[in-house]
Amino acid sequence: MLLDTASLYFRAYFGVPDSVRAPDGTPVNAVRGLLEFITRLVQDHQPDDLVACWDNDWRPQWRVDLIPSYKAHRVAVETETGPDEEETPDTLAPQVPVIADVLDALGIARIGADGYEADDVIGTLTARATGPVDIVTGDRDLYQLVDDARARRVLYPLKGVGTLQLTDERWLHEKYGVDGPGYAQMAVLRGDPSDGLPGVPGIGEKTAVKLLDSFGDLAGVLAAVEDPTSKLTPSQRKRLDEARPYLAVAPTVVTVASDVPLPVFDPALPSAPRDPVALEALAQRWGLGNALGRLLTTLGT
Repeated sequence: MLLDTASLYFRAYFGVPDSVRAPDGTPVNAVRGLLEFITRLVQDHQPDDLVACWDNDWRPQWRVDLIPSYKAHRVAVETETGPDEEETPDTLAPQVPVIADVLDALGIARIGADGYEADDVIGTLTARATGPVDIVTGDRDLYQLVDDARARRVLYPLKGVGTLQLTDERWLHEKYGVDGPGYAQMAVLRGDPSDGLPGVPGIGEKTAVKLLDSFGDLAGVLAAVEDPTSKLTPSQRKRLDEARPYLAVAPTVVTVASDVPLPVFDPALPSAPRDPVALEALAQRWGLGNALGRLLTTLGT
């Protein structure tokens, strides 16, 4: 089980009231909410291995170099020496280091890679895995990793993590008319305002799917632009031709990496905390007793 950790703690933050606070009054709703999420996921799905995948860089420069608008609308502070700072609610940002410390003390693998997003870590671990993989994320971009033949599916939270949309190839075909790789190509053509991807002007989701269905894949669509006998409308041909510079780089930006260098780590779900002394100190400092206690009981059983 691979967790898109930031996606889940953002959901926890907005789903748990900020009246949930530490003894000193600091909000810890994202911390406690994420612990409750993990407890429920372990109870319901009983994974042998669980990895909290981490955004070491939420907006990698190599993606920005290809498409400068990539996530530009989310930048709070631009920096010259390190990753740009993402716009984050004032009371969430201080909770992120606490989440990291708690996961580390528990012994739940927390893995990131400099210059890459959590999506890329997930893509790499999915490519490496020899058994079934469940990806828990509220980010539809990761639908591209769905693969029934290799037992790769996405569990998309609809309400907390108690109600999850099980996203497999059948669901993708019924909802969008594409498979996993096709979802990424559809996203390239359609664009994605939430990620600052412009897409091809005038080509929405339904048209993108029709083009891919007619011509096989993105390469086939571009070949059709060159073929005067292809069944593209004049406006489609013109728009696709004008979008060639974008279409040359967008697949690299949209496709999650599958070869990220990662540290050696143990993904096994711990049955007891790695550092119980540090965990107890964190529990006392941040008032995590009940949420942490439920998780420890679940891990122990």
